[in-house]
Amino acid sequence: QVQLVESGGGLVQAGGSLRLSCAASGRALSNYGMGWFRQAPGKEREFVATISRNAGSIYYSESVKGRFTISRDNALNTVYLQMNSLKPEDTAVFYCNARHFYSSNSYWGQGTQVTVSS
Repeated sequence: QVQLVESGGGLVQAGGSLRLSCAASGRALSNYGMGWFRQAPGKEREFVATISRNAGSIYYSESVKGRFTISRDNALNTVYLQMNSLKPEDTAVFYCNARHFYSSNSYWGQGTQVTVSS
């Protein structure tokens, strides 16, 4: 089992930037595809970005494409989400997800709050 801890959230003005981190422990992150999801108040959790085990495949939701960048450092067992040009509609709790490449077992972090003021 892998444990995930997100950090880096906070309050930022519209147009600002934040960098989220997701630190993994318990298993080597290189065996997992990683993703970021978010959940705004009163809404369902939605996909933000995903990155394959070797970073060869990366996908973004249309709402963040061109503004957010997902990356990973398998040596540090950490995944990042660089968020630029933030908008008030980006306000949400951001969650890190790990999915094992073979078993498809999936794990979630506890989330980190991102609030963008207008």
